[in-house]
Amino acid sequence: MSVTPPIAPEAMLIPRKPVVSDRQNLVGLTREQLRAALVTAGTPDRQSKMREVQLWQWIYQKGVRDFDAMTNLAKEYRARLKEHFVIEVPEIVTRTVSADGTRKYLVRIAGGHEVEVVYIPEEDRGTLCISSQVGCTLTCTFCHTGTQRLVRNLTAGEIVGQIMLARDDLGEWPEPGRHPKDETRLISNIVLMGMGEPLYNFEAVRDAMQIAMDGEGISLSRRRITLSTCGVVPEIARTGSEIGCMLAISLHATTNELRNTLVPINRKYPIAQLFEALRAYPKLSNSERITFEYVMLKDVNDSDADARRLVKLIEGIPAKINLIPFNEWPGSPYERSDWDRIEAFANIVYKAGYASPIRTPRGEDIMAACGQLKSATERSRKNRFQIAAEAGLPEPERIVRRPNAPDVH
Repeated sequence: MSVTPPIAPEAMLIPRKPVVSDRQNLVGLTREQLRAALVTAGTPDRQSKMREVQLWQWIYQKGVRDFDAMTNLAKEYRARLKEHFVIEVPEIVTRTVSADGTRKYLVRIAGGHEVEVVYIPEEDRGTLCISSQVGCTLTCTFCHTGTQRLVRNLTAGEIVGQIMLARDDLGEWPEPGRHPKDETRLISNIVLMGMGEPLYNFEAVRDAMQIAMDGEGISLSRRRITLSTCGVVPEIARTGSEIGCMLAISLHATTNELRNTLVPINRKYPIAQLFEALRAYPKLSNSERITFEYVMLKDVNDSDADARRLVKLIEGIPAKINLIPFNEWPGSPYERSDWDRIEAFANIVYKAGYASPIRTPRGEDIMAACGQLKSATERSRKNRFQIAAEAGLPEPERIVRRPNAPDVH
């Protein structure tokens, strides 16, 4: 007898263990937070705006981490900055390069936890797939990341830091004396499709993306940033008004019965409620379509009837459908749909007037494809008690199960 998957796994959100340091990291602070930090460290209020702009450009436009290299600041002021602050991004533990050029980074953050980041080079763009949580709050049954316990949310600095460390590795920061717009943009697009559900870490994601979009810094257009959500309905409107980026929905099923299994958050926010929020999305227009992601699972969700129901669901919504051949992972309960079946499904959607590209799997040989990310930390199968001990927290309460009670994890 199969057990219905829970909306969330055994997941205790572990707070970040504070880093013992007298110096504050400037990466991830909003402009207002940066200015306030400078004033607290002794910068005269009348100079704080100018100093904020100077530091912002050094950090996010030029990629400089050494205060001594900030040549338009006086020596005495640089010494004060070094006394109070650091400029640090997460650490690359390993970099794996696929035969197709895809790069997967295993990245270590504060507390020793790890997330994965993927860079996908294409002829006309370079897409960086970044993570928003260590592990995931959700238990989508086709997703390898979804089998990992949630450890904690990433900070804004740890999120935007993923962009910065990838730019380091790609050599994308401008050469000294050159304007950023004169350089080749290797990272042209950002997708929040890595580990975690971005809308369960909304404030940190918002602040990080506002930094990424800032015209005096990394300077990515909001239309070059796509946030993917499984459907956290209460945060969808906020995404449009406070971030304003492109939106992608991990749909994967056209009936509540099936989506309850594939994407269990559907039991909390069913399809009708999700689509009501999508039709009201502040940025919805013909030029800014919502992308629907649909993983193709053999004999599960890939029939002609599924395709027709999908067309009916999205009727009236400016939309694009990304059909994703299932990327298999060890122990997965599903198989990839046959290619002929995927093409037949795509044809039905296309004839209804919607773009329905079939995503080319990238990085499969290094487990970097969509739905395959799972950090090495989790592969060691640490439980919540081990994680709490590492974070310096009291041992969590143990759950005592009744005899013969089913284990839903």
